[in-house]
Amino acid sequence: MKLLEVLMVTESQLQAKRPVSAPLAGPYGHPFHPILVTVPIGAWVTSLVFDIASHAVSGPGFLTQASEWLIAVGVIGALPAALTGFLDLFALPGATPAFRTALVHMTLNLLVTGAYVVNFLWRYGDHTGGGSVGVGHLALSAVSVAVLGVSGYLGGKLAYRYGVRVADEHTQAEGYAPGRGSSRSRPSA
Repeated sequence: MKLLEVLMVTESQLQAKRPVSAPLAGPYGHPFHPILVTVPIGAWVTSLVFDIASHAVSGPGFLTQASEWLIAVGVIGALPAALTGFLDLFALPGATPAFRTALVHMTLNLLVTGAYVVNFLWRYGDHTGGGSVGVGHLALSAVSVAVLGVSGYLGGKLAYRYGVRVADEHTQAEGYAPGRGSSRSRPSA
């Protein structure tokens, strides 16, 4: 019975490692989702930094305007990240901890993206006065980045704990076999 349970877990793990559509989600062992999420994460974290900095400089209009556009870049970048994330979600077997974690991860990301759409529309054209970012805008950005951090933690859990879209252990072991791959040797002490 235990062996059968191990084989079933192994089969569901292998299913989660294979792309639903390699051209759209990325080839085996190299998914596109983790690459694409760097755009919205970087844009939104930087927009928060600019929001805060707009309260520390004189003539902060350039930071306020840049923050608004970074929010837009993040929302646009979130679209392909979400699409590839959906494809990775479809590879997961239902009713598993990995699937439930992925659903929470997706829900948080959709909420954050929605909050940034609201934040952009709220700010749009409001930087013309050259002042610093409003406290409400800054608070919405700070909360959004905090929720994004929680979602990022869950994304890390999916990859590093559950191995979603990560090459299987046999493929990973190839990187540690002597004489294979790189011709570099370890430096001597």
